[in-house]
Amino acid sequence: MALYNISNKTLTPLDRTTFTIEGLQERYDLQEAIKNNIAILAPDCLVIAEEFSDWEDSRRRIDILAIDKQANLIVIELKRDEFGAHMELQALRYAAMISTMSFSKACEYYQDYLSKNGLEIDAREGILDFVELQDTELVEFGKDVRIILASAGFSKELTTTAIWLRDKGVDISCVKITPYNFKGDVLINAEQIIPVPELNEYQVRFREKRTEQIASLSKTEKDYSSYKYKGLELNKRKLALEIFTDWIKKENPASLDDIKSKLEGVIKNRTIALVDSVSDGRKNRYHMNDAIQLASGELVVISNQWGIVNIDRVLKFFRQDGFVVEKIEGE
Repeated sequence: MALYNISNKTLTPLDRTTFTIEGLQERYDLQEAIKNNIAILAPDCLVIAEEFSDWEDSRRRIDILAIDKQANLIVIELKRDEFGAHMELQALRYAAMISTMSFSKACEYYQDYLSKNGLEIDAREGILDFVELQDTELVEFGKDVRIILASAGFSKELTTTAIWLRDKGVDISCVKITPYNFKGDVLINAEQIIPVPELNEYQVRFREKRTEQIASLSKTEKDYSSYKYKGLELNKRKLALEIFTDWIKKENPASLDDIKSKLEGVIKNRTIALVDSVSDGRKNRYHMNDAIQLASGELVVISNQWGIVNIDRVLKFFRQDGFVVEKIEGE
């Protein structure tokens, strides 16, 4: 693909160049620029580490490690040459090595990355906010590992391998990053060549359908504990709504900030939210039809996303405050 400059009704082709000619190094120039603008290779992704190497052979390093909105890990490998020599083999090794990474480990690596870049952000909360999930929903964090290869060019052997891997179910993409010189400035054209965007959209829909089918088959493994509260038998989400509503009536907190202060260490940031702050895409995660008005006039809603770990934590607090909740055994 050629790029042109249009001026005075005239098209002038831009001069294609190389990163080597322009004196741009793979790690200190290209990688640094891309990690701060990761959307050029992977839209809607969060970088959690660079030069990642949590194994004995320190020579093996993942250039950039990221996660996507589905909490999948992404191995990103960069080359500035015209062939991408053997980078697909490297990336496959790395993908296998990190395939068992837990959510807590990812938080550790992200916290280290944030510290090295001078960012005062809580890694755990940052990841949860990015994927828009409760921590109880991340049991299968990193279940899938994606691979993105970015290079100034790809050999026929590499593209053939990538296409074959995709056909076998490996989520691997190739993005061609071509440098051009325009009046002394280096311009980069980033073009995904595998898969072509139209095919990628189809495959994404196919993977989503497959994920839904797998989730449906695994429902029997989920926890369906029920509880007795005020003479009612309730599941976790209904219990949370009832007990938080009663606690708010009892304590009469002045505002949402007051609630968070009183329940510090008991609830997460997303457990109770202002109605106006809940995006359309997240409304199904809250009891939106049961909003509670506080003394401040604020309307808050309670999360309906509950697992054994977080429900046990809040129940321990409420029991100490006099609320009587009994877990129904044998469910």
